[in-house]
Amino acid sequence: MLNFQKTNKEDVVRFAPFFRGQRTHVSDFSLCYQFMWHKHFTPDFAIAEDCLILKEIYAGKEWFHYPLSRTGDTEAEHRAVAAIEAYCRDKEIRLHFTNVPEQNVPWLVLRYGQDVAVTNIRRWRDYLYEAESFRTYAGGKYSGQRNHVNKFIKQYPDWTFEVYRPEQEGELVAFLHEYDAVQRAKDNYIADEEMDEVYELVPEIEKFGLLCGLLRAGGKIVACSIGEICGDMVVVHVEKALRGYEGAYPMVAHQFALKFTDGDIKYLNRMDDAGDMGLRKSKLQYLPCEIVGKYNISPRRAIDRVAHLPQLRTERLLLSPVRDEDADVYARLAGDMERNRWWGYDWHEDAPSDTPQAGWFLTFARELFREKMEIPLGIYADGALVGEVVLHRFGYAAEAEIGMRLLPEAEGKGYAAEAVRALCEYALSKLELECVQAKCFHENARSGRSLLLAGMRKTGEDATYVYFEMTPKT
Repeated sequence: MLNFQKTNKEDVVRFAPFFRGQRTHVSDFSLCYQFMWHKHFTPDFAIAEDCLILKEIYAGKEWFHYPLSRTGDTEAEHRAVAAIEAYCRDKEIRLHFTNVPEQNVPWLVLRYGQDVAVTNIRRWRDYLYEAESFRTYAGGKYSGQRNHVNKFIKQYPDWTFEVYRPEQEGELVAFLHEYDAVQRAKDNYIADEEMDEVYELVPEIEKFGLLCGLLRAGGKIVACSIGEICGDMVVVHVEKALRGYEGAYPMVAHQFALKFTDGDIKYLNRMDDAGDMGLRKSKLQYLPCEIVGKYNISPRRAIDRVAHLPQLRTERLLLSPVRDEDADVYARLAGDMERNRWWGYDWHEDAPSDTPQAGWFLTFARELFREKMEIPLGIYADGALVGEVVLHRFGYAAEAEIGMRLLPEAEGKGYAAEAVRALCEYALSKLELECVQAKCFHENARSGRSLLLAGMRKTGEDATYVYFEMTPKT
């Protein structure tokens, strides 16, 4: 199983090997993004199949960033996706992907079929530009930027652009404070948060291997830009200029591109607009070659389509929702700790007390169905409740696990095998599962025989369990 660890803000540098070679063109996969916006997303991380997997909590849900291979190995990323699916199944949490690059959307949709929701929120899409466009501002479409640059050069003939050095930290911070004094007056919460993070980022410029350029006029810093190489692009995380220096923004963007985007760097990623219409207009004026989608994908499991518990009939049995009048009998079945040690679940973990009212057991089972955690059916023989058969642990590869339990007086009559067979047939035909799985303790040989009689086949064992499955071909 995946082993997620908490990410300390100062430790995001450990992600550098994955970000430096990334080809997704998604700005979230960068050191500065993870550092500057850590407060909002506080991701955990795991490494599997030589892929980085980030997991964050947003709007009360767990979101898994699409796995990022250190070497660009697509098959390794696919295996990491399978590991995420298994993690969600074991933890009984819903699977939600975020930051899925566009090129990975088709195979995920094919993987999950029609039961998948896909969104691509406009305000979080990145603006990607050809680096050559910023190096030259060539052609009529960039005449406005060229005019601003020429005005800046004419007005400040002593301008210079230089690569930042660590000993200039104090001077850079002083510039940021001058810039910030105007910005804070706008009372923009997000902008204020961003400035707080920029101050924290400055001491990390050398540690993170960032690109930083300073534009001067009359020897004074009037603009700066900070970026980071991620594959064939530079992500521009910070770009600030003092008011009153006309043309400073297009000038610093132009000089930054000239200094830092030669060789293998083809693109500049100038990040998203966060839904700010003014910022959106500005970014569009620079004519992006692509507005990079960041897709969210939420697959559904077979149980999510089930609105009502089914009724299934066999030669001797009725499998149906447990009736209200059978709450006491169900409590005897579900609350028997001695017998239910084979069930693999201790109801005390969820009960309100050590001696809950009998009705609690039935109420809890119904709640698990409403939450789409399991499909519980009572086993009725001659109109009497004699046991329960349950489909649970639904996964994202069209699989689920089956379990059954009987009252003592109902054992030895073949009811378990009959009930398991009927629910397996329902799962494979009506729910269209690809596999129904089961397991039993080595010591519980009776359960193993029932599973075999139901038509399941043994697939393996470990120190604790014997494993079985049934598929459409079984």
